[in-house]
Amino acid sequence: MFSEQVVSAIADAVAAMSLWELSAVVLALAYLILAMKENSLCWYAAFISTAIYVFLFWDVSLLMESALQIFYLVMAVYGWWQWRKQGDTQSELRIHRWTLRTHIIVAVVVGLLTLSFGYVLDTSTHAELPYLDSFTTWGAVVTTYMVTRKVLENWIYWIVIDGASVYLYIDRELYLTALLFVMYVVLVVIGFFQWNAIYKREQLES
Repeated sequence: MFSEQVVSAIADAVAAMSLWELSAVVLALAYLILAMKENSLCWYAAFISTAIYVFLFWDVSLLMESALQIFYLVMAVYGWWQWRKQGDTQSELRIHRWTLRTHIIVAVVVGLLTLSFGYVLDTSTHAELPYLDSFTTWGAVVTTYMVTRKVLENWIYWIVIDGASVYLYIDRELYLTALLFVMYVVLVVIGFFQWNAIYKREQLES
């Protein structure tokens, strides 16, 4: 049965995991949980996890994924700086929302980038699901920036991106990674409600 094959594949993937890969996964989960709590330690976890993934992806010749991790490294430093500098300026960085106009602009930009890079991958490489791969990549770039700025809707963006990533990884038979992203979807839903409660409380206090 298909379900038995999936369970067997996950078990095999867990058994084959290196200590480095396990560390990267654990730290990636720690990052998300700490981010939910607005704890700036999340960026330390993100930096170390991402640094490990740079070498893991390079080692298996996933060069674009490795390059994306370098972006994440930079954003981890930027996010730490943004979150830690609160109190050094006139007002701390608080959870806030983007306007509908901003979201529309972001959606259009991500859509154009997805179509452009998806087309290049589709016509010039042997990439699987090039448009979906492009969407999850560019969506993650934008949404990571939103986290550094404490934009409330980042969690909604992650639900869509992580949900699409689950399908992407299942299609490529990366069942363990798909399971990790299922956990991400659950956590980001919780994260949205936690940040939304904080946002509403701060709005009443201001």
